Amino acid sequence: MKRSLALALGLLAVTSQLALAQTVGDDDQLPQIETYIFETKPTVPGPDFVKSLKVTAGYSVSVFAKDLGNARYVEVAENGDIYINRNSTGDVIRLRDRDGDGVADEAPEVVAKRPAIYGVTVHENKLYAASAREVFVADIAEDGKVGELQRIVKDLPDSGQHYNRSMKVGPDGWLYVQVGSTCNTCNESSQESAALLRVSPDGKQRSIVATGLRDAIGYGWHPVTGELWTWDQGIDYLGNDLQQEEVNKVEFGKRYGWPYVMEDGKEYPQLEPQGGLSNAEWAKGSTNPALMYTAHSAGMEWAFHSGGGRMGDEVANDAFVALRGSWNRKPASGYEVVRVRFDENGQATKVEPFITGFLSEDGTKNYGRLVGMAVAKDGALLFSDDTNGILYRVVKDGASADYTPKQVPADWTTAQTSQGTNMALANARPETAAKTDAKVDVSSPAFAADGDIPFAYTEYGQGISIPLKWNRVEGAVSYAIIMEDPDAPQKPTVHWVAWNIPASTIELPEALPERDRLDGDTTKGIMQGRGSANYVAYRGPRPPVGDPAHHYHIQVLALDTMLDAPLGANRDEILNLVKGHVVAKGELVGKYAQTNEPTN
Repeated sequence: MKRSLALALGLLAVTSQLALAQTVGDDDQLPQIETYIFETKPTVPGPDFVKSLKVTAGYSVSVFAKDLGNARYVEVAENGDIYINRNSTGDVIRLRDRDGDGVADEAPEVVAKRPAIYGVTVHENKLYAASAREVFVADIAEDGKVGELQRIVKDLPDSGQHYNRSMKVGPDGWLYVQVGSTCNTCNESSQESAALLRVSPDGKQRSIVATGLRDAIGYGWHPVTGELWTWDQGIDYLGNDLQQEEVNKVEFGKRYGWPYVMEDGKEYPQLEPQGGLSNAEWAKGSTNPALMYTAHSAGMEWAFHSGGGRMGDEVANDAFVALRGSWNRKPASGYEVVRVRFDENGQATKVEPFITGFLSEDGTKNYGRLVGMAVAKDGALLFSDDTNGILYRVVKDGASADYTPKQVPADWTTAQTSQGTNMALANARPETAAKTDAKVDVSSPAFAADGDIPFAYTEYGQGISIPLKWNRVEGAVSYAIIMEDPDAPQKPTVHWVAWNIPASTIELPEALPERDRLDGDTTKGIMQGRGSANYVAYRGPRPPVGDPAHHYHIQVLALDTMLDAPLGANRDEILNLVKGHVVAKGELVGKYAQTNEPTN
């Protein structure tokens, strides 16, 4: 069905041919587009359907198991057991192939139940399952049975449009949880939406890996380099060819465009960042994708293959992605398995079809909506169709079952997560050496120096920023704030980075917005960067329960210049820029301890 979407309906109006070089300021002048609501008809594949699939030469596809129901994400345990979650029934099933004949031995066994399980992964005899807002863990017994699910995370962001939560355990042993956007395009209320999160195995610590990822369901770590890669789904309602799907190399602390920038730097013309930032500024602070693929094809789970076993050596270090298929493109896209090729340096070079045929020749019917992707214990590739309840198996003709997967190195991840650690506090760093003997006297109406920080300013409480005051410093053009905790395991942990506070401003109210740039009478133009956990703006104290009180150093620098820092700058980037410009400095120290487990 073809529809002309009016701006009055709140949908973006822009032609797919429009050069999106600048943000359009007058919505009335935006042209409309023609977009398609084109849903292919679900069709049950016949008994010989698998023979009709078009597969890359030298490979074969077979049915590993059928009648699985709403089979979605596929995870393989070290012993070869296959675990699959089913959204519609809120459970996890297990499959086994004891005799190695490439077919499941028996009907699926339900091993875990929880309403609305949307993601699942297994690691070191533990099964992790996620709902929209929660993460659970359970022990896996020797017989493959799963114990009682214990909740370890209860406060993921509200789900909205993208409620799936895919999960993987990284080479560092931490859990990585994907959180899609709540909408097609909007200003999110939570920084954890449209992001990839890193969560400790016990759920007590978490940080943001990267943001600007609209719905990056599929991701994984390169078997040789250990670098993290994702497939991100593009914005809808932009016509047939916008927005293309993205393959991103994800680095910690970076942002990847959404919702203000798409593809290779094109600006989304009907939404601007808050605080007076332009789309062009957002684009400058974002990282473009490494590769792009056909719009609306809807990439789902991603699996790297380290080569060998039933898939042979030729696939070594490439990735495979299940494409669910479009609903708003004509002709339809997706409904296939693609291969992401990587070069000898571990960089993505192209995306190519690997298995097609799930779409009828006239493009009106589909024979499956693909979701899961995993590598079996023998090296075969497994992928699921959650509409028809089928798990498919792919092998290279004549390949051996002898498969030893590469151990993904943790060096890259460790280097990413340890940036800025084992450093002196900002005021003790040589970059902040002052040019005068003047002092900045920092105080807060909320607590006295060396006093207890009130609960409201912690992440256990409301998490609002601390109100501050300081004296006016002669020669100061701007002020910067760096708040650090030297008692945290990550020494020091950075909780707040702000700069370009005007010289006329010597007082900040509590509860500043969590934005890159602030507006308002006294805060207009103030920039905020990211702390150790990659949240932009103030991130309150959250010491482990039972720890002795941590000390939080709120350091204020008086500078003789404004800083030209990038969006989302971290502490070290700011310190490099302030070197030689510090007129005076000072600090306020507060402390906080959490004695009881939070109840909310």
